[in-house]
Amino acid sequence: MSKCEQCIVRQFNSLKTLTKEELMRVSACKITKFIKKGDVIFDEGDILNGIYCVREGVCKMTKLSKNGKDQVVKLVIKGGMMGQRTLVSGQSSNLKAVAINDMQVCFIPKQEILHDLHTNVDFSMDVLKRMALDLKNADNSIVDMAQKSVKQRLAETLIYVNNKFGIDNNGYLSLTLSRDDYASIVGTATESAIRILSQFKKEGLISTKGKLIKIENLEALKHIE
Repeated sequence: MSKCEQCIVRQFNSLKTLTKEELMRVSACKITKFIKKGDVIFDEGDILNGIYCVREGVCKMTKLSKNGKDQVVKLVIKGGMMGQRTLVSGQSSNLKAVAINDMQVCFIPKQEILHDLHTNVDFSMDVLKRMALDLKNADNSIVDMAQKSVKQRLAETLIYVNNKFGIDNNGYLSLTLSRDDYASIVGTATESAIRILSQFKKEGLISTKGKLIKIENLEALKHIE
């Protein structure tokens, strides 16, 4: 089992601010969990007794809308942390976390994180900065929903996945999302997402193979109106 003080993943999150002694203490009580694709890590309304650090895989954070559909709020990738906002607020989880692919996560108990929040100023500030960034991204997302077309938002999502996760050996996007996921991310019906992707395909912007998508013209996607 990997020790926190030797784990490269912590360089991508707030744990990088902890001292070696603090990391060794956290490492001694963390639990490593393997999660299958499609499994729920925690649900909306759950009381979380700690935080999750993603070692491998990708997770989608969703919010149940009034029409009963899960809206994807954000994707959490390797190095990302989940649950810190719930931990700090002392409230139940506002979001559900679902594994997009097979994942490995480390669960760190609540008392360990609260201890470090109280004793390590650098750690506390880093957690706050990341929570503030999440709020900023949420603000931007609200504006995008109001001012950009579904077509533009879907093009931007494809570009984001390309830039963040890269491509496989055959040129397809490394992260495979379902058409439902794409629709949920951009805030539209699945049928609309499928129709727009088909339009992109006809225009030569993308090509597809089953669920796989390959971007054929990145510059054109950037200038969708």
